[in-house]
Amino acid sequence: METKEIDHTTLAVPFVQELAKMPLTSVPPRYVHPDQDPPIISLDSSSPQIPVIDMQRLLSEDFMDSELQKLDHACTEWGFFQLINHEVNSSLVEKVKLETEKFFKMPMEEKRKYGQLEGDVEGYGNAFVGSEDPKLHWRDSLYFTISPPRLRKPHLFPNLPPSFRETLDVYSTNLKNIMAEILRQIRKKLRMDETEMTVLLEGKQGMAFNYYPPCPQPEKVIGLPPHSDFCGITILLEVNDVQGLQIKKDGLWIPVKFLPNAFIINIGDTLEILTNGTYRSIEHRATVNSLKERMSIATFFNPKMDGEIAPAPSLVTPETPARFKRIGVVDYTKGIFTSKIDGKSHIESLRIQNEQGKSN
Repeated sequence: METKEIDHTTLAVPFVQELAKMPLTSVPPRYVHPDQDPPIISLDSSSPQIPVIDMQRLLSEDFMDSELQKLDHACTEWGFFQLINHEVNSSLVEKVKLETEKFFKMPMEEKRKYGQLEGDVEGYGNAFVGSEDPKLHWRDSLYFTISPPRLRKPHLFPNLPPSFRETLDVYSTNLKNIMAEILRQIRKKLRMDETEMTVLLEGKQGMAFNYYPPCPQPEKVIGLPPHSDFCGITILLEVNDVQGLQIKKDGLWIPVKFLPNAFIINIGDTLEILTNGTYRSIEHRATVNSLKERMSIATFFNPKMDGEIAPAPSLVTPETPARFKRIGVVDYTKGIFTSKIDGKSHIESLRIQNEQGKSN
């Protein structure tokens, strides 16, 4: 049984997609982020790239051991990987992309029907706007819960055009199967007990459809600032093959070059806590450019609201004590939406200090 909804204070702000249509030569001050690291515009051929995992090999008796080692390395050292040969039908993926583009091309009066309601982070708009003075992001987003169906907001997913709903129903089920298989492989590699992933396997599935318009001064704005995802796993699909995702590796921002027909998968804070820090969520951000809009679809697999998050008991030993406090998912989620996006500050607030005052 899911608990009651969490109240989120979200203020109405201008839609960036409409703002970008104006003949701007400079961006409004609220969108200027003077303290950000400079964005990396081009991808050098010598730049390191996130690992690639082949799902067919992961499920093959002949290759599963070596591919599982690669998955373990990706989750330990990178927190990100590209998944190829995932068996999601390419025609389905193309339909999802097409329907997403059609949504963002709808007249603004149509998109407003999906607007965020007062006190709710779901809907069309700009999340994490909780006071009159925060900096704004160069992004519009449609976010909603898609699974379990009983938690769908009546004015959001059920109100989408029928072709969009039907496509997303099939697509979200396919991604849930991928998520379950990835978690099964992680549980096998780390020798976790079978029930220790239940909080994620029985949790909520949310989807964010992101639109990053072109910007006349892309070096001054940010699509999304550095952050880690609070969920268990995120599966990202690039809609129109425009670069913008960057991850932080060894103190440097690395642009991600997407492979054709691949998903980008990253570890979230919840999975870092469950694995007692063995696998780590990684800071990433979204940059924009001056020439072309970027669209992406992020699918989040969140913990179930009536559960608790803590390091898996099978991974806590005298040699590897618990690194994070136990917390109810409701309180954990409240902490996310009552603070600004700021790197990994939220998960770090849950880290247990040792007797010398150092983090475990």
